[in-house]
Amino acid sequence: MYDAVLIGAGHNALVCAHDLAAAGWKVLVVERRPFVGGCCVTEELWPGYRINPAAYVVSLLLPEIERDMRLADYGYEVLARNPSSFTPLEDGRYLFLGPDQELTRNEIAKFSQKDAEAYPRYEEFLTRVAEKLEPVLSLAPPDLLPLPSSWRQRSLSNKLQNARRGWDLYRAFQELGEELPEAIELLTGSATALLDRWFESDELKGTLATDAIIGTFQPPSSPGTAYVLLHHVMGSSGGARGVWGYVKGGMGRLSEAMAGSARNRGAEIRTDCGVETILVKDGHASGVRLSGGEEIAARVVISGVDPHLTFEQFLNAEALPEAFRKAVSRIDYASASMKINMAVSELPNFTCLPGNDEPGPQHRGTIHIGSSPEYVERAYDDAKYGEPSMHPVVEMTIPSSVDPSLAPAGHHILSCFVQYAPYQLASGSWDECKEVFADRCLEEIAKFAPNVPDSVLHRQVVSPVDLERTFGLTGGNIFQGAMPLHQLFSMRPVPGWSDYRTPLSGLYLCGAATHPGGGVMGACGRNASREILRDGLPRNRT
Repeated sequence: MYDAVLIGAGHNALVCAHDLAAAGWKVLVVERRPFVGGCCVTEELWPGYRINPAAYVVSLLLPEIERDMRLADYGYEVLARNPSSFTPLEDGRYLFLGPDQELTRNEIAKFSQKDAEAYPRYEEFLTRVAEKLEPVLSLAPPDLLPLPSSWRQRSLSNKLQNARRGWDLYRAFQELGEELPEAIELLTGSATALLDRWFESDELKGTLATDAIIGTFQPPSSPGTAYVLLHHVMGSSGGARGVWGYVKGGMGRLSEAMAGSARNRGAEIRTDCGVETILVKDGHASGVRLSGGEEIAARVVISGVDPHLTFEQFLNAEALPEAFRKAVSRIDYASASMKINMAVSELPNFTCLPGNDEPGPQHRGTIHIGSSPEYVERAYDDAKYGEPSMHPVVEMTIPSSVDPSLAPAGHHILSCFVQYAPYQLASGSWDECKEVFADRCLEEIAKFAPNVPDSVLHRQVVSPVDLERTFGLTGGNIFQGAMPLHQLFSMRPVPGWSDYRTPLSGLYLCGAATHPGGGVMGACGRNASREILRDGLPRNRT
């Protein structure tokens, strides 16, 4: 009998397992794949080349998690990128952005002196909002909705706790003072409207707008996309706010460090153990049955996978109230993301900034292919009708330019995150067309770096369907559920159940499907562990 069994060994589940084990619980984590990490993994697909099939940069990881889990002691190290962003343009110009404020100001001034003066104020505004809201976003959200009592019974202490959290949120907004209206726009509005208000140059707005659509099935003109911009300053990489970095040795090193820390606290982790069913006894989650038939008893079951798998695959319908089942069935998993991972014989040689004998500043950060606001909007137009973008938006990174250990000497890894690749196609299947679409992405890259297509030695194309098959991401959604306004905060994953608990006694959620959502942050796992420990261990059910 375990105190807790966790389904899936993604980074959130590893954080949750660590915290429970540190509190003295007997914890088991079961993972379907051969290694830990979920989407945060590194694989040597081709001899000598280590690639990140899914997650590829880190910044959002909570500093307190890094500290409490002593991740540095287990080999976790972040390699900062300077500059952090490179946007090549077809007219021969380019734009660098990064932590070097003087460089960034001079780069933006090439396109607009007004924007160069506004950009530091823009970053300061994002930082102020993030600093006020981060403490609130790193806790279970207050449930202030007037839901009927038939939906969920709440104790007096629970109501008081929600009231306190609601008051904390009110105080956080109050501290924003005269910036509150603009902060609300940042949290709920469109990236296009926000950026148009701050800047005038399409080159800068396009680069920033690309950051606002990562992982979404929305154009930057859609409400809610401005919130994604806030994420870029809501974390720290190696202690620097808003600076995204590479994990030395690949993203999998972070997961391995988390697993090592959890094991050191006493947690047990088993891989190659897929869950078939969540066991229920006397109206209480009592353990799991593995794919091979083995049953594991536990006082508490914690799911790190998405709601579709948890509630619609692993549980019988009668274990849940009908209203809750209907709410789960309405969760939006719309996705339009693809990953292309390549091993190449040489660095990209950009027409606007030639040179590829050694890594230069143009190779270190995120390279934005297709960066004008109009380009991004038109890429979305194709996808909304079920067609892969004729001219896709590509974010390309070259982690081996900063971490040579990822590839043989002189060779490199190219990692491309692509939008828009809709999960639901109007015709055909992704298995039939993904290689053709990958060729289309390479054609877009070749407009700026003509040598790239011929330099490719190996290629892995991860379509939205592959993301679902390989990583258990319903609809290929990298956030375990889309993040429009009606699926955020106290409405994530569904209204009334944003506190990591579920209608089934003893069953909890700890993955990105919960508040505050996707990204390699760890907050979902940490928040869940706090709520589970608050409830305490139920009586031993035999």
